[in-house]
Amino acid sequence: MRLGDLYTAVDTHVRDYPTVQAVIRFGELISQRTDGRLGLKMFAGGQLGNERDTLEITTFGGLDFNRVNLAPLNSIEPLTRVPALPFLFESTEHMRTSLDGDIGEEILASLEQHGLIGLCFYDSGSRSFYNTRGPITKPEDMRGLKLRVPGSDLYVGMVKSLGADAVPMPLDEVYQSLAQGVIDGAENNWPSFESGKHFEVARFYSLTRHLLAPEVFVMSKISWDKLSADDQAIVRQSAKDSVPYMRKLWDEQVARSMKIVTESGVAVNEVDPAPFTEMMTDMWEDFLDTPEQRALVERILALREGGA
Repeated sequence: MRLGDLYTAVDTHVRDYPTVQAVIRFGELISQRTDGRLGLKMFAGGQLGNERDTLEITTFGGLDFNRVNLAPLNSIEPLTRVPALPFLFESTEHMRTSLDGDIGEEILASLEQHGLIGLCFYDSGSRSFYNTRGPITKPEDMRGLKLRVPGSDLYVGMVKSLGADAVPMPLDEVYQSLAQGVIDGAENNWPSFESGKHFEVARFYSLTRHLLAPEVFVMSKISWDKLSADDQAIVRQSAKDSVPYMRKLWDEQVARSMKIVTESGVAVNEVDPAPFTEMMTDMWEDFLDTPEQRALVERILALREGGA
């Protein structure tokens, strides 16, 4: 949807969040590189709806650009489940190495058949569990907890495998649900835990680091097809060039969020991932139902330090 000479872009995060700032930077780059022919209007903070709704609008060409979590894509494209598998990536460096190359390009390319052009991956940090009841140190501590998850069968399966009750819910409903006791907790990265003010009501943050799933920056294929080949190349390169900028902002934001949360008195505890990882074997099998998915997993595992 063009607004005058501007393309529309959406993000559910607040305006100063690293992904939003990266998309704004992307907009500056395409404007500079086309002498102002292309530009961007950013709608941050979920102004135009939650991710699942805006993603559907994007596929129909009602929005041009969208930064989304992998979760709403998991039910659309099987390959997007691979980087969302719990305990797949052993570190941020492993995740970045895996997705900056051919593996990432294959996953992004798989979105085109669904009306989306995958442009790049943005970091989403390591996700851990937080709750209102007490620290989680072992899987048994999760039994009976009602935990919010994004609307994805994969996230639901992960939480159920660990003995908790999964409650799919939009991100903007989490704070109130925690405060009212509708849910006991959720899982997310440091910046989301802090910027959403969830730490004010969920005072226990347990560093399971179960997911290092990235976020994705996409363009509507309908909008993409209207661009010339030269402009398509500019859009692709500008998106790639926004990634280092985003990662710098991300690393700085993580440090700030950690400081805010820990200084607020939230009880933060380290967690041995081994017993949690062991419980994921069957879940991996449930969600890897194509040879293409399994091949990507093997290639990612081979990039671990020392190999799989």
